[in-house]
Amino acid sequence: MRPSDSHEVSQLNELKIDVGALVFTAHYVLAGNIIMCEQMPIYGGYAGGLEETTIVDVATTINSFVMTQATWHLDGPVHVRWGITTAREALAVAGHAAMAIEANTDLMLGNQYYTIAGPCTVMCLLETAAQTITDTASGREVLSGVAASKGVATNYTTGLEARMMAEVAHAVAGMETEKVNEILDKLVAMYEKDYKTAPKGKPFEECYDVAGLVPTEEYLAVYDEAVKILTGLGLDYWSKK
Repeated sequence: MRPSDSHEVSQLNELKIDVGALVFTAHYVLAGNIIMCEQMPIYGGYAGGLEETTIVDVATTINSFVMTQATWHLDGPVHVRWGITTAREALAVAGHAAMAIEANTDLMLGNQYYTIAGPCTVMCLLETAAQTITDTASGREVLSGVAASKGVATNYTTGLEARMMAEVAHAVAGMETEKVNEILDKLVAMYEKDYKTAPKGKPFEECYDVAGLVPTEEYLAVYDEAVKILTGLGLDYWSKK
């Protein structure tokens, strides 16, 4: 591995850690590695509701820098019912926790992406956009994704979801919080009603030309449809390109 590569160690839910993780941590510290400490607080689980999970998220983030001497923390509040980070409640936890930490520290924060819909679907891209808007507006430095289809379907992730993540981050950077919240409220309402029937999408080899590693025309058309929706909501990044 390169000196710049992160070495992962994970906490357990909620605010727990195991001996194995401490052994990894000791090795990483002695080797002088860059340490990424990961934790995904569960909304609706042991922590409880929105306020309680947000408090736990802040605490577990701070704990990662104390307990594991992390270089940066990878968050990922997840909804106990849907197993995703793009649900309205999970976004609220992530946004409030990041803004609280960013306002009072210089710690480096990331967030990981788990959408319920799969690649080559507008829903997946809109979910990705919603979380990207939340993370960028709340000051996170690292966006880590996208694990589409909840990250449990083999071969169901592609680079085009990451492109959406990057372009939306540019689109929302510097936007006022009030406008961000207005856009998010409308955006999340577009897909949250479809959780039970969310499309699985297509595997990588049906989304990309595997020889040239470029998206299919079908997926590019899906991407353009999502861009049109986001532009209509007030993100003018693409209209200025």
